[in-house]
Amino acid sequence: MVRGLEVQRSPSEVRVLVAPVELDLDTRLEFRREALKCVESMPRGAGRLVIDVTATRSVDSTGLGVLFMVRRRAAQRRLHVVLRGVSKDLRYLLVLAKLEDLFEIEMAPTA
Repeated sequence: MVRGLEVQRSPSEVRVLVAPVELDLDTRLEFRREALKCVESMPRGAGRLVIDVTATRSVDSTGLGVLFMVRRRAAQRRLHVVLRGVSKDLRYLLVLAKLEDLFEIEMAPTA
């Protein structure tokens, strides 16, 4: 299992998936598998997948691709995807890749 990958369940059809410290080529397959498992476990049209990226320090193009693919699968099931704890650097990458409007974004607290 990838260190830091954790799924938390709540009764209100919210699944929280804690992303790994590095979301990249080495971690993408397990992260994708866990994220899709979360999406598939929620009833259609009733839920939110919260991807907690608070501890994520780097995201490469494969990581962005996985986030996009998870969001697309969730949209097919009429579910929302929230990125929680987004750093300024990740927000910048999302803007550059024109993906920022696809996610509900909760910025990380500034120090």
